[in-house]
Amino acid sequence: MKLLLASVGRLKSGPERELVARYAERCVAGGRKIGFGGFEAREIDESRARRPEDRKAEEAAALAALIPPGARKICLDERGRNLTSADFARKLGEWRDAGAPACALVIGGPDGLDPAFRDKADLTLAFGAMTWPHQIVRALAAEQLFRALTILAGHPYHRA
Repeated sequence: MKLLLASVGRLKSGPERELVARYAERCVAGGRKIGFGGFEAREIDESRARRPEDRKAEEAAALAALIPPGARKICLDERGRNLTSADFARKLGEWRDAGAPACALVIGGPDGLDPAFRDKADLTLAFGAMTWPHQIVRALAAEQLFRALTILAGHPYHRA
């Protein structure tokens, strides 16, 4: 199963981009052994529409175009569930074992995700009740994907 981190907005070069790249490399290296076929971080431009509803709709269409057919979709949203890292790993493992070709973890723009797009997600997650900068959320999401792979592999990276 391929992993995709799909985000609204472009990360500038700097520590956040470097962290995402570091965890992407780790996901690729560690994931091969346990049935995960790669990791890709993809970005779309923020919409320039005037109304927030129009921006979210345009961004949702562009995000949907990034997600391969048959992929499981995880949306990050403050209204989402809070899972432990182990529960998140189990969910990814279940989808892998069921033959899902890909899993896309989706991060919306400053206005959030379009409700219709979010409602079609296989899972909606929150990284707590606080609002986080999108650049940091990308690094956190990439790290959690890597952590999930290490949990599934029985690697000691995750110590609970």
